[in-house]
Amino acid sequence: MSELAREMERQSGKEIFTSGRTCPDCNETIREAKLIQTSLLPTHGLRNESVDIAFRFIPFSDVGGDFVDFFLLPNGLIAIYLGDVVGKGLSAAMFAALVMGTLRGIHKTGTDTARVLALLNERLAQRPIRGRFCSTLYAVFSPASRELIFSNAGMPLPLLVSGTACRQLGEGGLPSGMFPGSIYGRHVVQLVTGDSVLFATDGLHELRNGEGVEFCTAQMGAAWAQCRHKSATESADFVFDRQVAFSDGSVPHDDISVVVLKVLR
Repeated sequence: MSELAREMERQSGKEIFTSGRTCPDCNETIREAKLIQTSLLPTHGLRNESVDIAFRFIPFSDVGGDFVDFFLLPNGLIAIYLGDVVGKGLSAAMFAALVMGTLRGIHKTGTDTARVLALLNERLAQRPIRGRFCSTLYAVFSPASRELIFSNAGMPLPLLVSGTACRQLGEGGLPSGMFPGSIYGRHVVQLVTGDSVLFATDGLHELRNGEGVEFCTAQMGAAWAQCRHKSATESADFVFDRQVAFSDGSVPHDDISVVVLKVLR
């Protein structure tokens, strides 16, 4: 999330919901919210002869403001989106559900990634909620051409490991629902067999150890570079194992979500 987004979060005055409440009604509400949020996530990864996709979703508390989805489109393309709502807990999870439903509805208008994010921003701006917005990344992968096209609204840049090289992809953009009329770039990457792409929310990138050093700064690139011979599931597990070791097992202070795309042929 950008510094501007963080400042707006600090000034929003929104109460952060945590799992520390003991009220029976609150506990039941959280249990139901967790059930609903789980139902919105993919039930498993996606794998065929061309591509292998895996994900991990770890909310900061019982429910979180991250969202993740991927699925086959009628034209044979694979859609992937993930994002991070400003804030944490139940209110962030509710807004995340709104964003996911809006994105699903936008698919009826086509799959141009820049237009999808522009429409999402427009629809969130129609009925704005003070202090609520999100970073969002929307991608489309073609198994036939191995072409990855994506647009980015304030998410950390994806990481590509190809051969022995590891690099960031594309550029950022304004978060969804922050400024009416925002437009987004469209980034096209030609992938080859064996390439792996890591999409992650900033909970992973900005994880800090006891000395205040960020995981992204210290180990992210090196960890991802070691995943070029691993499956999507192995890669996701490896990155999470590395972040746990880096943080000495301490509990993260933000939601963490990851999607791994591995080109098989």
